[in-house]
Amino acid sequence: MSKKAETANNNQIVLAAVKDAFLKLHPKEEMRNPVMFVTFVGSLVTTAFFFWHLAKGTFSLFELLIGIWLWFTVLFANFAEALAEGRGKAQAESLKKSRKEVFARFLDHGRETKIPASQLKKADVVICETGDTIPADGEVVEGVASVDESAITGESAPVIRESGGDRSAVTGGTRVISDKIIIKITSDPGGNFIDRMISLIEGAKRQRTPNEIALSIVLSGMTIIFLLAVVTLKFFADYSGQAAGQDLSSIVTVPVLVALLVCLIPTTIGGLLSAIGIAGMDRLIRRHVIAKSGRAVEAAGDIDVLLLDKTGTITIGNRMASEFIPVPGIDEKAFAEVAQLSSLSDETPEGRSIVVLAKDKFDLRAKALQPHEAKFIPFSANTQMSGVDLLDGAGNVMRMIRKGAVEAISKLTGKFPEKLETEIKRISASGGTPLAVSDGSKVIGVIHLKDIVKGGIKERFKELRVMGIKTVMITGDNPLTAAAIAAEAGVDDFIAQATPESKMDRIKEEQAGGHLVAMTGDGTNDAPALAQSDVGVTMNTGTQAAREAGNMVDLESNPTKLIEIVEIGKQLLMTRGALTTFSIANDVAKYFAILPAMFGMLYAGQGAQGPLSVLNIMQLHSPQSAILSAVIFNAIIIVILIPLALRGVAYHSQSAKALLRRNLQIYGLGGLVAPFIGIKLIDLLLVFLGVVR
Repeated sequence: MSKKAETANNNQIVLAAVKDAFLKLHPKEEMRNPVMFVTFVGSLVTTAFFFWHLAKGTFSLFELLIGIWLWFTVLFANFAEALAEGRGKAQAESLKKSRKEVFARFLDHGRETKIPASQLKKADVVICETGDTIPADGEVVEGVASVDESAITGESAPVIRESGGDRSAVTGGTRVISDKIIIKITSDPGGNFIDRMISLIEGAKRQRTPNEIALSIVLSGMTIIFLLAVVTLKFFADYSGQAAGQDLSSIVTVPVLVALLVCLIPTTIGGLLSAIGIAGMDRLIRRHVIAKSGRAVEAAGDIDVLLLDKTGTITIGNRMASEFIPVPGIDEKAFAEVAQLSSLSDETPEGRSIVVLAKDKFDLRAKALQPHEAKFIPFSANTQMSGVDLLDGAGNVMRMIRKGAVEAISKLTGKFPEKLETEIKRISASGGTPLAVSDGSKVIGVIHLKDIVKGGIKERFKELRVMGIKTVMITGDNPLTAAAIAAEAGVDDFIAQATPESKMDRIKEEQAGGHLVAMTGDGTNDAPALAQSDVGVTMNTGTQAAREAGNMVDLESNPTKLIEIVEIGKQLLMTRGALTTFSIANDVAKYFAILPAMFGMLYAGQGAQGPLSVLNIMQLHSPQSAILSAVIFNAIIIVILIPLALRGVAYHSQSAKALLRRNLQIYGLGGLVAPFIGIKLIDLLLVFLGVVR
């Protein structure tokens, strides 16, 4: 989007938010926020008093301005929420525009018919070829194809989708750009991923989280306390006035008491609370992560244990052959030739890297073998081996070559030579993976595979450790290999030879200890652990079972995104904490601004000021100017803080203790100082303009 178009879009969002701010003045809308509802009722009461006095022939500019600025306070709070919602609505509208009615090539007992995609039901089977739009969410059950998912991820690079693996899920609205796949639909009409995204974004405004509800209860309690204090203040003022022989009725009026109440209750955080939560979800969406609820975003901020897959998250993901190590007496080139031959039917990245290394290092090119000369054994996850059987003219096995995991080759051949045992331990200890190669009943050497740790990942884990978050690496590697990579990456712990059961057990163990756990995954075998974890981030490329089990979906399928998600959750909690601190500190400052000015003349001697006047440290002009200045500041500060609420406070990798200290220093002290400066400047301006006496 161009800068000009982005500016125009932002202007539209702001204008829509202004309109929604007035629409939200409905009492049912205001009642959702107790603090702002009290302000709303106070605005009505003040307005009613102004018109009552006006009907009696008394015009009070002071009461009119108090009423106007109280309404502004409510409107500004509504505007903050509407602006946060508007950004989400804009994204939902963009998704709606991306949807278009497509026709599906429906397969029914081998017969193909075209039907509208909206008629597809769960378990229907469709076919898609080059240029076709995938009609609905589903899983590839046959074939492999390149798919353009830019409609949902924003990334132009195509991705591979194939049957029988963890990259079988396809999303409705994406487009096949090569080859042919057969898809089994996994959603009913209206339940597609994009449909759910739209409903989640549009419904974000009403998803209040437990922490938000708890804070609302605390703020409501504070409001009730101040309400009782202000109501009883009238009686104390009347009693004190009588005792001092003074008339305070012109100072302690109902509009003044309402203004005092609104200034003392936590209207700043009350007005911004909803916007902070919505903005947190919006920041996730901008990073192409969809949270199924606001609760998941907050939980991410409280996470103190991270379970991360090694492959693709901590390491680059493709283990590459780096070294041929033959047994003594066998030439390295001869061993490389056998290793290359054993890998010709291995289509895994590791298998292909062995063929490439033999070619690059020794210029070896496997000779063509006819079917009657050889029987190739493809790599299998069950056997953990691949290889070739060389046949004689009668079709009998003349030579059996195998390459695979050390454990698998060991079962096939028996004990390894001592030198190879030493090399296997060395490779494992260095973080590599050894593959053994056998020729007949003898092991003739090992191949060293390396998985490279991502640059900068160690520093990221160090930052998480400072924040009190423990990192646990999950890998299928043996314990020696896992320990070496864990040490290089800087994780706190690891789970080697991980199984679905071991992942679940570890999550339950951490949760039983009072920890909140997050993990990422994409396979069906990850689904139980994703469902058990407090924050389960599913890759959009993963299986349908995994996508349903998690409470967040990463549209870009980037496993390292989990770290960013935790940071966004932390930032949301930091923002809420910072603005709550600022709001409460504001209230303390406004208390000392208003009350001394209101009662500065109480118990005053002839021509002198009363004892409370010593607390009027700002030397405000009069009780009326003090009250009006405080009300104006109270409204304006909400507008000033809206950008911070939407953007979030600056994220810092610090411990909870350090963050609390920083909050108190910046937002606590700032909340105390800002009202003194702001109210004094507004007081001077009101006097200069002649608004108050």
